[in-house]
This record gives sequence, structure tokens and C-alpha cells, in this order.
Amino acid sequence: MKPTSIIALLSGPDQPGLVARVAGWIYERHGNIIHADQHRDSEAEVFFQRVEWVPAGDYEEELAGFRALAEGQLGMNARVALSSDRPKVAIMVSKIDHCFHDIILRFRGGELPGELVAVVSNHEDLADATAAYGLPFYHIPVTRETKAEAEAQQVNILHETGAELVIMARYMQVLSESFLKNVGCPVINIHHSFLPAFAGGKPYHQAYERGVKLIGATAHYATADLDEGPIIAQDVARVTHRHGPADLVRRGRDLEKTVFAQAVRWHLENRILVYHNKTVVFD
Repeated sequence: MKPTSIIALLSGPDQPGLVARVAGWIYERHGNIIHADQHRDSEAEVFFQRVEWVPAGDYEEELAGFRALAEGQLGMNARVALSSDRPKVAIMVSKIDHCFHDIILRFRGGELPGELVAVVSNHEDLADATAAYGLPFYHIPVTRETKAEAEAQQVNILHETGAELVIMARYMQVLSESFLKNVGCPVINIHHSFLPAFAGGKPYHQAYERGVKLIGATAHYATADLDEGPIIAQDVARVTHRHGPADLVRRGRDLEKTVFAQAVRWHLENRILVYHNKTVVFD
């Protein structure tokens, strides 16, 4: 069995000797580094690092000691976790189900290190499918008049389930600033990559009419600025005049599934640092 490791994500002002001091601290305690990567933003002069190691001693003491090193001595922001952690994840979905089914099957297959705890939807279409997967389903209708009340109910449910990550598997509602402020955990969204060129309904049909040669998908953290949160993952596929609207939709959905799953995996594996509305992803 693979031993449990400690994962640390560091960010802060660049300074000489950071890599050596982190590695030296782990070495002095007889830890075994199994992964280390770093990045320096030369314009912002910010240093980022992800380091993963198997400690020789007590895990809790090691976690506390490393935080003291990173924050107290090095002046860095630090986030530490255990590789054995399985964060609780809630899905928000409407009617479109390709990302919904794909992400659930990936969790059930053990691909994603987390625990699904709830499905929240503004429609009842996927209630039976959710029950078949053995997950609790919460139907909360959302209208323009009831949006604030509905979001308050959603936030309460997410708090009650202990959700540590919310993933929008094509949830076709705009989350308000109040929701994002009160939910208390990150939210990951997935959508096509045509924005802002082909906003609104039937984007793939719009793209076909325009004769695009590339289609894509984008996964990002949701923020109060619609579809402008820090981008986590993207991918594209080439298309030609031979591909009709149905072909574009099919290819687009395939991209959305894989990009969505990749973003969720990177988050759950503690591979992402967010800064200045951007991300550093240690893939």
C-alpha cells in the first residue's frame, strides 16, 4: 500500500534559498521527498512550490512544524494536507447530464480522491439517476423572483452535508456574489470556450454558422464576475466545414467531460495555487 504523504503548497515573495531551506527541513527530519516542483512569476516576483514527502515521525507534528517553518520563518502562505484526505464534494446540475454522469462514474471508479455527498438541482430531471447512484438529491427550483431564497436553501444544504468543494456539472444558473461568499468552499464551473464570442443559447450552432475551426472547453473557479474566474484547465479540438452542429455539440461535450474531470482531480490532489485571478497548476 502506498504510504500516506504530506502535501504542501507554498506561495509568497521570492527570496534566495527557499528550495534549499524547504528540502533541508524535510531532510533533517528524515523525510523522503517524492515530488517537488516550483515556479517563479518573474513579473510579480512571486514564488510557488508544491512539495510532497513521506515523514519519518508523527504526521500532526510534521504538519504543525512545517506550517511554522513556512509562515513563521520563510514568510510564505502555506497550505498543507495529507494524501489520504478525501474531501466532501457536492454536485450542482440542471438538465444537461453528460458531465454529471461522467464525473460520478469517475468518483465511483476511484479516479478522484474525494467523497460525493449531494446532488443539488433546480430541476427534477436527474432525480432518478441520482437515486440509482445512491446519492441524496435536493431539488430547489430557482426563478428570478425566488433566486435569493433558493440560494440560501442551497447554501444551507451544502453546509449540512459538509461540502468542501462544489462542482457545477452544467448547472445552468449564475451563482450570485452572496452565494459564493456564503458557501464557504471553492466552486468549479465548466463551459464551452467560445465566450465571449458566442454567448447565449446554442453556442455550437452559432460557431457552426461562423465557420469556426477550433472548439474548446474551460474549467475555472467561479467568482462574482461571470465566467471570469481563475482558469484551471482548458482543451481544444480542431473541426472543419464537414462538421455540422450535431458534430460540434458531441465533440464539445467530450471536451467538457475531460476538462471538467481534470480540473476536479487537480483540485482534490492539491495541485493548484490561485493568485491575481490566475492559477499555477503543478500537474
